[in-house]
Amino acid sequence: MRFVIVTGLSGAGKTQATRSLEDLGYFCVDNLPPKLISKFAEACMQSDGKIDKVALVIDIRGGVFFDDLFESLLELKENSFTYEILFLEATDEVLVKRFKESRRSHPLSPEGRVITGIEEERKKLRELKNRADNIIDTSKYAIKDLREKMNTLYGDGKVMAQQLNLTVVSFGFKYGIPTDADLVFDVRFIPNPFYIDELKPFSGNDEPVRNYVLGQNETEEFLNRLQDMLKFLIPNYVKEGKRQLIIAIGCTGGRHRSVAIANAVYELFNSTEYNVSIDHRDVNEDVNRGGRKL
Repeated sequence: MRFVIVTGLSGAGKTQATRSLEDLGYFCVDNLPPKLISKFAEACMQSDGKIDKVALVIDIRGGVFFDDLFESLLELKENSFTYEILFLEATDEVLVKRFKESRRSHPLSPEGRVITGIEEERKKLRELKNRADNIIDTSKYAIKDLREKMNTLYGDGKVMAQQLNLTVVSFGFKYGIPTDADLVFDVRFIPNPFYIDELKPFSGNDEPVRNYVLGQNETEEFLNRLQDMLKFLIPNYVKEGKRQLIIAIGCTGGRHRSVAIANAVYELFNSTEYNVSIDHRDVNEDVNRGGRKL
């Protein structure tokens, strides 16, 4: 089990670091009293392998309990628990700026100057920093930079692209655009199988409709252009730290054209390094509502 203790200066980015660890599959607990660390570690070890990556955020917010940390770390070592410490810091100037932007007071100086709290916190954490396995200075980091660093240190070699969940959704415009869609494409310009009697009863999941829709010249050109666009966009979304991308393909009723094309887009990316899934939101909606016009 990989056991990471996340600590460091207030305002240095522990929250963002923890979110990155969660994206990497870590079970994260924030502000656990140090005296409970050993019992928590034992509980994780008894999970039959269900919990194999753990991150605990422990810092001076624990107040008087924080002083128990070194005793708890010694107890872990005595019980043969392997752990590593991640320490996040930043310059005084950057930390002061972050506190002012967030309009928060420093936990060690709630009614005084922020810089006073920062200086006191540095003294309290000096020994813990000296014990750290990894130290990250986030002074010049954007969120995406911290994500990349966390992925390098704790991602077990997993490339960032594999962390992107790509979902292709087909839908009908008459039922509304999916509220969580990032990219929306309208395919109502393609000839509609609804008006062909022998195709009308089927959906885009069925071979007759699929062959009809994908056999149109407009469809072929659209898919070629869409593939080029997505191959450009997706790596840049990943680079900026995006972890989920919803691509919505819409036609009038969400049963014929959008379904066939969404399936084609899914197939284009299913063999890539991304985690790809598909959802046909409205494929049965018109049937359920009495077969109104598609």
